[in-house]
Amino acid sequence: MGIQLGDAAPDFTQQSTEGPIRFHEYLGDSWGVLFSHPKAFTPVCTTELGMVAKLKSEFDKRNVKVLGLSVDPTTDDHAWAKDIHETQGVALNFPIISDTDRSVSTLYGMVHPNASDTMTVRSVFVIGPDKKVKLMITYPPSTGRNFDEVLRVIDSLQLTAMHRVATPVNWEQGQDCIVVPSLSDEEATKLFPKGFKKIKPYLRITPQPNI
Repeated sequence: MGIQLGDAAPDFTQQSTEGPIRFHEYLGDSWGVLFSHPKAFTPVCTTELGMVAKLKSEFDKRNVKVLGLSVDPTTDDHAWAKDIHETQGVALNFPIISDTDRSVSTLYGMVHPNASDTMTVRSVFVIGPDKKVKLMITYPPSTGRNFDEVLRVIDSLQLTAMHRVATPVNWEQGQDCIVVPSLSDEEATKLFPKGFKKIKPYLRITPQPNI
């Protein structure tokens, strides 16, 4: 069985566009996003890497370090970075792991033979400061990822890690949250001074507690 939510994210040491990276050491006390792309000099990946570079400040605000993963050598990734800068209007500002031996891709289950025997699928892993896997999303090679959604999920993960709430469908920063069912009404009253609305015994809504 592959990696599951809550598993320890496997550590690794691999070459990157910014030199050798030991994954856990690189993350330190930060959150992390590790995402793979099928191949250098491909159109969808070019737009994705450009978007992540544009969103770097948003990841920084959330104490998130981003790493891309390529199965190509660093020479290709450095050359491709010039195309990304030219076509997307932004320079790469995060490391790309050069997983030429596919050791990391195999460790994280990023190669899906039914999709391709040689290229990684578009996998996204969000790693918490405890080095546990908090989120996994896998896209087919033909579909570009929505990194606004990745940021939205990180907001939810960070909020729910600190407060005893869950986030409802399509939740965004600043919107109401759900009181977790394990809390009694009495406990919820103490924990949430802004109060909560009881729609059903199992469905209680409270304003976002950290704002």
